[in-house]
Amino acid sequence: MTTILITGAGSGLNNGAAIELAERGYDVVACVENYPQVRALEIQAMERGANLRIEKIDLTKEGDRRRAMSWDVDVLVNGAGIIEGGAIVDIPCDNIRHQFEVNVIGPVLLTQGIARKMIARRSGKIIFMSSVVGILPGPFVGAYAASKHALEAIAQTMAMELQEFGVQLAVINPGPFLTGFNDAAFLATRVWDDDPSARVFDYEKLAFPFEQFEPSVAFQSIVDVITGESSLFRNVITPDLAEGVREQSQQIWTQKTTDGLGTRAELVQKSYDMQPETPVAQS
Repeated sequence: MTTILITGAGSGLNNGAAIELAERGYDVVACVENYPQVRALEIQAMERGANLRIEKIDLTKEGDRRRAMSWDVDVLVNGAGIIEGGAIVDIPCDNIRHQFEVNVIGPVLLTQGIARKMIARRSGKIIFMSSVVGILPGPFVGAYAASKHALEAIAQTMAMELQEFGVQLAVINPGPFLTGFNDAAFLATRVWDDDPSARVFDYEKLAFPFEQFEPSVAFQSIVDVITGESSLFRNVITPDLAEGVREQSQQIWTQKTTDGLGTRAELVQKSYDMQPETPVAQS
């Protein structure tokens, strides 16, 4: 039986994917950050009749990582992550540092240990949960987008380095989904350790600048990547966004430093106009 270790399974898309994988009969090690999440996931799994092995793994803790590295897994899904909202010019140093500790440093250190076991047996799959903003960044989620850009580079590099050992790499790029994750980014600014009067932007007036999709539509696509139904390296799983993301990512090659200078960017304005948790309009 294929054993799948998925971090960040306490909430959101990783939670839904872990439950669905277990319901399909996979051996799932669902890792959550803290013990309250352990109990919450135990209750959720019982209600769904899903057989999950639930473990408390905080990726910023060396002891937790070392314990996870001792397990034998066929597929590692690096799903755990946080989002620190705010403009790059405003966000405090500690928040930027924490963004990278959770989203990049912790997952990479865990991956190093598990990858060595995969190398030794000449098989395995490593997946990084990236984001559409790992390809196309947006305003006020720049620190988060930068962490996902970093994961894209890490995954692409590891794909080249580990291919001779039979270890597969992939990234999953969800777009905006209504899990509460994206809107939480704009709440974090309320507890920054800074001088609010010195900020360039008033975050009480801003919201996440994208309409969001119903999350259940993503679970099937995420599971397809994990189980190998999709063999692509990059997997934009949001409905109907893949082609648009590909096209927009090419526009940076013709963008000029003077484009729009002195005017408010369209997506920045959208942050002012948008209400929190705005769903994508149904056609």
